[in-house]
Amino acid sequence: MQILGEVKKMGIYVTSISTAALFTIGISIIIFIPWLIYTYRKYGFLSFSKMAITFSFIFYAIAALFLVLLPLPTTRDTCAMQPADTVHYNLHLFQFIDDILYKSGIVLSEPATWRFIIKQPAFYQAFFNFLLLLPLGVYLRYFWQKRKYAFGALGVGLLVSLFFEITQYTGIYGFYNCAYRLFDVDDLLLNSTGAFVGYLIGPIFLLLLPTHQAVVKKTEELVKRNIVQPGATILALLIDVITVMLGSTVLALILPNAWYSNFVATTSMLVLLFIVVPLLGKGATLGMRFMRFRMTGAEGEQALKRSTLRRFLAIYLTYLMYVLLGLISTMTAVELDMDSIFYAPFVFINVGVLLVLVILTFIIMIHVLRVWLSKGKRQLYMDKYANLYATRRNE
Repeated sequence: MQILGEVKKMGIYVTSISTAALFTIGISIIIFIPWLIYTYRKYGFLSFSKMAITFSFIFYAIAALFLVLLPLPTTRDTCAMQPADTVHYNLHLFQFIDDILYKSGIVLSEPATWRFIIKQPAFYQAFFNFLLLLPLGVYLRYFWQKRKYAFGALGVGLLVSLFFEITQYTGIYGFYNCAYRLFDVDDLLLNSTGAFVGYLIGPIFLLLLPTHQAVVKKTEELVKRNIVQPGATILALLIDVITVMLGSTVLALILPNAWYSNFVATTSMLVLLFIVVPLLGKGATLGMRFMRFRMTGAEGEQALKRSTLRRFLAIYLTYLMYVLLGLISTMTAVELDMDSIFYAPFVFINVGVLLVLVILTFIIMIHVLRVWLSKGKRQLYMDKYANLYATRRNE
């Protein structure tokens, strides 16, 4: 129920949900890699059911909040936009029933008049308040599983609804000097009831999704069969690369300020991460340890040292290719007159370097994507060259 005049409710709902979708996309981009690392580390594989639950819940939570708060007033001085005697709360329970019946022509003792209920704006207001937290109940049923926790869902729904109402009543905790929406006890009733009903009917919506127990069972099967999914190896490499980048940045600040500082710092970190750490850690880099697996040689543990060095060489040669291309680009990035005899060759070299960089990066990206989608049939090029494979066993 709004204080600052009537608006087109459906337009507001569409705007709020569209805004929530945009926010969800932004947040998903930020958290996607950390979430992948978390799910591969915990379950050992990418569970699409978990992904659907996680990201749909993020969208729902944002959409529910925006439906409650939007549209925002155009000024922080909302008191000036309201009459002095404006009441910002309703403590009359079941007021929504009186609002629905008011001048509606509905007579409770005459069922033939009940059809008029669908023509009452107050009915849709109450119905949407009921629906607002119904999905929350469905999500809670997925997490809690057991029917006996239904009243717990009712309590959670009440607390979430109370958070919404207090946020509205305080003008988003003082950002606006007066409330711009009503604190309504009927909203508490309808929201929490929606969460309760959502919990009870949750199994109907969750029939198409594997249960949490099924996901855990698959994880145990992967461990038993010593299977490391390609996604886990790719994410482990990503963690190692990020560690090298961060470590080399810090190390370059310590080294003398020279043209070779970044190269020396990066080389030192690559040697540390891809030679020293694996040799001391039974074939596991920091990223592999975090993702709970290690590398072992196809020719046995005795050949692990040689294989580790070969893996480092494959990674280091890739790094050197980027360094060389960057060096050529820097050396030819000079200002020349168009009449100079060196102008055309330098332009040609710069365009060629850029083209090679794009092609090289594209090839690596396609390679990584093919490995990820191969279901274990392909390896990353550095692992294949080193004749290494991932294992969960520590012997």
